[in-house]
Amino acid sequence: MRILYLDLDTLRPDHLGCYGYNRNTSPNIDSVAEAGTMFTNYYCSDAPCLPSRTSLMTGMFGIRSGVVGHGGTAADLRLEGVTREFRSRLHTESLAGFLRSCGLKTVSISPFAERHSSWSFYAGFSEMHNTGKNGMESAEEITPTVIDWIKKNGQSDNWFLHVNYWDAHTPYRTPEEFENPFVNEPFQEWITEELLEKHRSMPGPHGPREIAMYDNKKDPKYPKHLYEIKDMKDLKDFVDGYDCGIKYMDSHIGLLLNELKAQCVYDDMMIIISSDHGENMGELGLYGEHATADYATGRIPMIIKQPGSTSSHVNAGLHYNLDLPSTLAELLGRSAPLNWDGISYAGCLKSDKSGGRESLVIGQCAHGCQRAVRFGSWIYIRTYHDHYHLFPKEMVFNVDSDPHQTNNLADVYPEICRHAAHILLDWHDDMMMKSSSDTDPLWTVMREGGPYHSRGKLNKYCSYLRETERASYIPDIRKKHPNEYVD
Repeated sequence: MRILYLDLDTLRPDHLGCYGYNRNTSPNIDSVAEAGTMFTNYYCSDAPCLPSRTSLMTGMFGIRSGVVGHGGTAADLRLEGVTREFRSRLHTESLAGFLRSCGLKTVSISPFAERHSSWSFYAGFSEMHNTGKNGMESAEEITPTVIDWIKKNGQSDNWFLHVNYWDAHTPYRTPEEFENPFVNEPFQEWITEELLEKHRSMPGPHGPREIAMYDNKKDPKYPKHLYEIKDMKDLKDFVDGYDCGIKYMDSHIGLLLNELKAQCVYDDMMIIISSDHGENMGELGLYGEHATADYATGRIPMIIKQPGSTSSHVNAGLHYNLDLPSTLAELLGRSAPLNWDGISYAGCLKSDKSGGRESLVIGQCAHGCQRAVRFGSWIYIRTYHDHYHLFPKEMVFNVDSDPHQTNNLADVYPEICRHAAHILLDWHDDMMMKSSSDTDPLWTVMREGGPYHSRGKLNKYCSYLRETERASYIPDIRKKHPNEYVD
């Protein structure tokens, strides 16, 4: 089998045409969806980048692998310890290692391992191409390597090619000569002027007044990226920047698809299109960031075109990114390793049944610390570290009627909160029973001084809050984080 995995960083499904977006951002991705299965309730188990891809490649939740954050102990895989053999489990239990044991040549074209010093990401790959800019690549710096590989190897049998594009990731940075195709097009204005002003008055990194995370300082290397959203025009320009990144990346995906067709292998191969996480574009008051465990950050696209497929269907079941390895194992006629947490949804690719899980748990420990439960129409978010946004301990949203999470219903539906908390507790018990450690890495993050992107930043941020006439929030922030402010 030939498999192309397009790993498109920071891609929200609701900004793709095939998922119903009103802008023509993704004609080439859409063309793959027309002959494949499109999953509408697909989520990363652990956000953002490093935890998500570690879960995908190990087949394990972060609470078991140990990787839930971007720094400190919780950014490294746990050691296997005394049970480690001559080769580690990753030799055959990483996604790439497993596929290689099935007879596929495994290749990655990505800067991801170097970006996060996540060298375990390479486990099982026979061939690795580091595109060299730590995730700051533009598509034209990646595509030639991919085209060259396809020309040399595309007609061979049995390969898995992982290709990583970053154009939808902040800072939004299409080449200067790429003109904005959406300049005269409306965008989905769920954010009103009143809501934008409310967000501007609120505290929290990556709010509309601190797009650079803790301030609005511009980086001259990225002149197209906005660092503060002052009004509705700025808001449109900001959304345009994200959509332009998707459109530009999609045009390069078109080049790859054309080359696969020229090699006469497009129809007879599997194409997988997904992401590591989504992106908050105003949800919970955050803009251009993936710093929460909410619906906007946790939900990701998943499109799978199988060999010979000519028709499309939609699957609405609840699935994780870490379910993919188990799914590929079943499709290849192999048993998945017992250590994986994934559940195969291969049957969903062969029929219109939804399959899926009854509920999902989504984690975030890189910016703040949150765990969320996605079930039915609901997402329940429990906050342990609020990343200085003053989030309440519990939030619950009906994502069917309120997908942008504007109305926290925790006080209205306490029974939903109790039910979700029970799901979270049961999941936690199950994971700790399976874990090789008696420590939950979320609490490791908290005990090591807080999430990496918050650690040591509170003094600086309080100064910026004073500069921007929001000093009234500082006492409450300091009260919630008494050990993080240094007088």
